[in-house]
Amino acid sequence: MIRARWWGRVTLVVAIVLLVVIPLVPDLIARGSPFGLARLPIESIVAVLVLAMIPWRAARIVVALLFGLVTTAGLLFAALDAAFEFALDIHFDPTDWPEVNDGYGVVQDSIGSTEAVLVLIVVALVAVITVVALAWAVLRVDGAIRRRRRNGAVSVVAVTAVWVVLALTGAQLVAGAPFAASATVGAIGSAVARGQTSLAAEAGLASQVKDDPYSKLPTSDLLTSLRGKDVILAFVESYGQLAVQGTDFSGGVDSVLTQGQSELTAAGYTSQSAWLNSPTFGGLSWLAHSTLESGVWANTAPIYSSLIRSGRFTLSDAFRDAGWHTVSDVPSDTKPWPFGSSFYHFQTLYTANNVGYQGPAFGYARIPDQYTWQYFASHELAEPHQPVMAEIDLVSSHTPWAPLPKMVPAASVGDGSVYDPQPAEGDSAASVWKDPKLVQQAYGQSVQYSLNAMFSFLKTSNDPNLVVIELGDHQPATIVSGKGADHEVPISIISKDPTVFQSISGWHWVNGLTPTADAPEWPMDAFRNRFLDAFDAKQ
Repeated sequence: MIRARWWGRVTLVVAIVLLVVIPLVPDLIARGSPFGLARLPIESIVAVLVLAMIPWRAARIVVALLFGLVTTAGLLFAALDAAFEFALDIHFDPTDWPEVNDGYGVVQDSIGSTEAVLVLIVVALVAVITVVALAWAVLRVDGAIRRRRRNGAVSVVAVTAVWVVLALTGAQLVAGAPFAASATVGAIGSAVARGQTSLAAEAGLASQVKDDPYSKLPTSDLLTSLRGKDVILAFVESYGQLAVQGTDFSGGVDSVLTQGQSELTAAGYTSQSAWLNSPTFGGLSWLAHSTLESGVWANTAPIYSSLIRSGRFTLSDAFRDAGWHTVSDVPSDTKPWPFGSSFYHFQTLYTANNVGYQGPAFGYARIPDQYTWQYFASHELAEPHQPVMAEIDLVSSHTPWAPLPKMVPAASVGDGSVYDPQPAEGDSAASVWKDPKLVQQAYGQSVQYSLNAMFSFLKTSNDPNLVVIELGDHQPATIVSGKGADHEVPISIISKDPTVFQSISGWHWVNGLTPTADAPEWPMDAFRNRFLDAFDAKQ
């Protein structure tokens, strides 16, 4: 009897601790301070009150499970929000569920498929255990109250009254963390509010598409100053401001830019640079690509999804309508990309599956940038050819930044099998990601490689009518950039033709491949309009 009474008290204490602590975990995740646990969660108080009013045991079990599910959902929202903020410097939006799958793909590339599956299994088990533990805990407390009706009722009323008084007075142990807590409700409410904001922004897209004056420009006025030129829009993955300015790894990137600038100048090239503010951070590159091409600020998955299903006039549309052959080259794609044709209207689409690459993958980057440039040049720029406009999405500088490819002699590239030994010769992602400093160094080295690959292409090209617009899509993830980094990315225009720079003289970009701190800074969605204005018939 004594042992049973003792065990009953222990289980009751455990149940109360679970009901106090677990609903507060969302705030613990957000604040990172254990002081946030010294509070009273309203979610558990309400659950106990509701159970006290239900006479049927089966109904109480259902309500207890619902309480466990809702609270666990709040924990998952809080965890996803923290993960998105860490990796992408944005809050999780419940309309962004497709990005969770993409994030899982990055985890696979970073730690391996088996390890990623194990992480997923552990998360699922923890979620199930949490639901069951909370349901048991609230039923255990309810049972104790029912056995001691008078004292139990007094205790519940007293705890509820204390919470109300604390809420009204705003009493706090830690600044910003009131004793009267509603962390789970707050996590769910914040996620819902972000979803509503995204849906509202998505709803406003139709008017932007409908009222776009650039879609109504006569074909004869489009891009007249660029007629006859090959124009390449080259996105360098994760090439952000931090790569070229004020970090431990920017010195190496700046050295590559300086050397590359010298070699390009000797080959007859001129370049000018500035900054763009990207709609994304740390990932989701397609938001940047669509923003630059369309002139629409696509900073969430719902806006992007609506945009690529709309009739918005893109840069690739303008070039195609004006007589260019338009090309998309996305070496990370392994599946068909219907929107490349239906939205961007590219006439040729290159992916990992149709460029003849027989070499190894380098983490997420299935094809080294050097191969991408060389294949594109030999298949699209060989003389004679129709003027080409291409968007090339270079991926060698994509997280996890290991293993990294190395430059090889251009004549040796072939089908890519020359790269076979390289993954084993470099650092693995698992070894690099043990230390943030190693991750930062690997990131800097990946950008150096991507830039060197571009310089190699430019130096071997002898096309006086070539125009390359090279830019980053977003800053690298927080593990490289740190918290609070901005969304600035470099952009450069490179060409041998002085008339190109005469057309953009009003932009006041700075000379060279490295934008200075006082170089112009534009939102990325401003580029389409300014580009079309600069090179149309009125200039």
